[in-house]
Amino acid sequence: MSEKAKKQKSAGAKIIEGLTELRETLEEAIPIEERFTVRTVAFFPEPNQYDAETVRETREMLRMSQAVFARFLGVDERTLQSWEQGLRKPSPIARRFMDEIRHNPGYWIGRFREEPDGPALA
Repeated sequence: MSEKAKKQKSAGAKIIEGLTELRETLEEAIPIEERFTVRTVAFFPEPNQYDAETVRETREMLRMSQAVFARFLGVDERTLQSWEQGLRKPSPIARRFMDEIRHNPGYWIGRFREEPDGPALA
């Protein structure tokens, strides 16, 4: 038997062993978490789309100038201006961050005011 065939058989044997253990756990009515690692995975939908007006409204929620908001988002001020003029669309990560801001603007305003070295709100 080739080395590859031995590895495939070994992987197959491991799968059968795991399925057998799962079957026994279910038959014995033991909570699965007691025998297996169980992970919960959160699903995040696609971030919302942002037109020029929505980007500007998001910035204004935080009472920030374009320069400060751009710095806060980690983008160049010209990039933010192009979003607010409708010339370009924000990236998915910027849209996700703006979704979070719009979900709870008070949190972000509070966080910004807590930062001793943070830029002043304008």
